[in-house]
Amino acid sequence: MATGTMVRSDWAECTAVCGVLEAFVRYVAVPDYNLSYFYVFAFFAVGAIFVTILLSVSRLIAPRKPSLEKSRTYESGEEPVGQAWGRYPSHFYIFALLFVVFDVEVIFLFPWAVLFRSLGWNGFIEMVVFIGILVVGLYYAWRKQVLRWY
Repeated sequence: MATGTMVRSDWAECTAVCGVLEAFVRYVAVPDYNLSYFYVFAFFAVGAIFVTILLSVSRLIAPRKPSLEKSRTYESGEEPVGQAWGRYPSHFYIFALLFVVFDVEVIFLFPWAVLFRSLGWNGFIEMVVFIGILVVGLYYAWRKQVLRWY
């Protein structure tokens, strides 16, 4: 028998099975999406109640004995030196942000490399544009001397 063709006996068997499952298929085939929203709301409500109860219990049973020593600034067991509100150079943050951006963008290269042959020229051109945008961003950061580590 050829694949994809149905013989009369197969059709009768399918009808018999469908007849048995007709009541089940009629009521379950289309899911009730409103019930899904109820589950999400119920999960959120139970989580909020759980967090509220835990915070309340912790507030009630936690020991509270404030002292001058407990309210001092703690810096890894060392005595604090100078003001806590000192200026911190922002180029460290920008450098770290650039690292994260380029690190995340490199992750997009792996699926492309796996599917390279099946994507054809369109995939190749898209990736050239993508890498071009990254190079322009890197050039911009270089020109603004963001990559300079003072």
